[in-house]
Amino acid sequence: MADTNPPMRAPWGDLAPHLTDISNRVLFDDVWQRPGLSPRDRSMITVASLISHYRLNEMPFHLEKALANGVTRDEIIEMITHLAFYAGWPTAASALTIVRKVFEEADAHG
Repeated sequence: MADTNPPMRAPWGDLAPHLTDISNRVLFDDVWQRPGLSPRDRSMITVASLISHYRLNEMPFHLEKALANGVTRDEIIEMITHLAFYAGWPTAASALTIVRKVFEEADAHG
């Protein structure tokens, strides 16, 4: 199942167009399209990794992508609950703050 979502639109694309280009070509056009994992599975792995490594800046984009790739809200909350024991409570709490905002924005935009 090919991912039909557009590649990232980096907010720094004007500042670093080459980095944006290679991110789109290598990461989103190659790695994300490999047949070994579904886009849904890749989203779950990516979100879990971002939470675990406290990469808060990247989380909104990848949470939106996860929802678009079929990961449910309940699964995202369950993932964070599970990660609280492996990545730490503060990390999980910070992730929940971002998740709440992403869910609210998704609801506002239909």
